[in-house]
Amino acid sequence: MPDPSPSSSAGPVRIDGAELDAALSKSEFLTRSEIINRRSRRAKQLAGIYRDHYWALMEELKLKYREYYWEYGKSPFVEDDENERINSSHADGAAGLAADNGNGNGNLGVNGGNGNAIGNASGRCGMNGCKAKAMALTMFCHMHILSDSKQKLYKACVFTIKSSTTGPILCGKPILRSTVPSYCSVHFQKAEKYMVRLLKKSGLNIASTSKLAPKLHVLVADWIRRIQQKRRAAEARACVENAEIIEEDNKP
Repeated sequence: MPDPSPSSSAGPVRIDGAELDAALSKSEFLTRSEIINRRSRRAKQLAGIYRDHYWALMEELKLKYREYYWEYGKSPFVEDDENERINSSHADGAAGLAADNGNGNGNLGVNGGNGNAIGNASGRCGMNGCKAKAMALTMFCHMHILSDSKQKLYKACVFTIKSSTTGPILCGKPILRSTVPSYCSVHFQKAEKYMVRLLKKSGLNIASTSKLAPKLHVLVADWIRRIQQKRRAAEARACVENAEIIEEDNKP
């Protein structure tokens, strides 16, 4: 594995072959081979920097994962003992809850009287009736994570499923807050299909959304090819015009 120390070193990065670039900096024109060599040299150096930075991030990720597992990880024997203790406490709590309900003092929380505490202790979702496992450092599963008023990572899908007299009924499925537009994966595909259908009805024929978008380097290469074609055409027109002018001047 490469040494991640070069990417972590402070200070500006020295460009490979800076002496050659300095020698050619005052040149008015550069040959094709000189330009290609300079770009290749810099691209290789940039790829090496990215590679070193990637491995440095991997080492940091391993360290963070080790710290997380050391703090929140559990031994299977300890987990079995805790499950037995939780089950016994649930039985005692249910008996006490039944007695309280008989006396008219019942107060049900999110999950059987103890609110989110039971879901947090047992590792299950804190929503009443949900048996899914709670997400790390939360008391709810992914489907019910929006019930946590303190979380800042997720938001609800705003795709309109159907309309009613009280207003539109939204999907509400949890998605990342950074998602734009605010649709889940299923409804994002539906929205794209609706958009293509409306554009076709308006007379605009666009490419199918099922095709993958071309990558940046493909677009750049295509645009460079088009620019070069336009320049060659302009040079050809200029040569033809110059030849016509010379012929006219040479006429008696």
